[in-house]
Amino acid sequence: MKKPELLVTPKSVDHIKSLIEAGADAFVIGEQRFGLRLAGEFSLIEVEEAARLIHESGKKVYVAVNAIFHNDRLDALENYLKELQRIGVDALIFGDPAVVVAVRELEMTIPLHWNPETIATNWFQANYWFERGAKRAFLARELSLDEVIEIKENAKPEIEVQIHGMTCMFQSKRSLLGNYFLYRDQVMEIENRKANQNMFLHDKERKNKYPIYEDLNGTHIFSPNDMCLIDELTELFEAGIDSLKFDGVLHTEDYINTVTKCYRQAIDMYFEHGVDAYEEIKDELLEKIEKIQPEIRPLDTGFIFKETVY
Repeated sequence: MKKPELLVTPKSVDHIKSLIEAGADAFVIGEQRFGLRLAGEFSLIEVEEAARLIHESGKKVYVAVNAIFHNDRLDALENYLKELQRIGVDALIFGDPAVVVAVRELEMTIPLHWNPETIATNWFQANYWFERGAKRAFLARELSLDEVIEIKENAKPEIEVQIHGMTCMFQSKRSLLGNYFLYRDQVMEIENRKANQNMFLHDKERKNKYPIYEDLNGTHIFSPNDMCLIDELTELFEAGIDSLKFDGVLHTEDYINTVTKCYRQAIDMYFEHGVDAYEEIKDELLEKIEKIQPEIRPLDTGFIFKETVY
């Protein structure tokens, strides 16, 4: 049985150094002109520096180009992809077919990872993009464990699954959502409106706070809870999931470091000492994460054990 990759989202080049020590296998980086909901902003110069550091450690670097592209960004996208080819990153994360077309026209050799955020829900989709060059498919966060396993059993590309962190509930290309709720003066109100990276939609009726931020790609609203599967990994291991992603967007470096160490320990314990050894330590690992979890963001298992309700 192959040990899965532990994929994380660093906030800076310096942060990558501590995450390498924490046991991360691969990193998602990029800049908001081309990538969505990144934990940190990496210019091309920083991408090159990060790639050198990561490759020297025998790890992999993936660059997010998963934005929804309009015509006015296509020329910049081609130039960006050329630079990533020169740098030698290990994969491009895409959702828009424009990236596939550009990669073909430029005769690039960088592998593609398909990440459409919410619509990767069956193996036919995964296989469709595999036949068009995608080496990996990142599944929607709204899938149950049974659906994830069924897709893995039938999919041709590698399968990536999120196992920790915030999940995006909504994206609009507009940056006016906060103003809309203020104008309507309804149940939800905006906290920290002046800080675009630190706002919350406050639902008083349900006593929830939904993280929200605005950037070049519009408005993004996240779930009120953090997904945490540190004590529920056995079936994902047995299914042979290729990559387990911890999305650290809107979390601190210290939090990301600690959580990465916990998942590194969980993965290594299972694959080096067996399922019983993992079962013995998983509750302890969960407690470590619970101690550092922000009070306003409870932990849950996302949709992995429940049906999606709209």
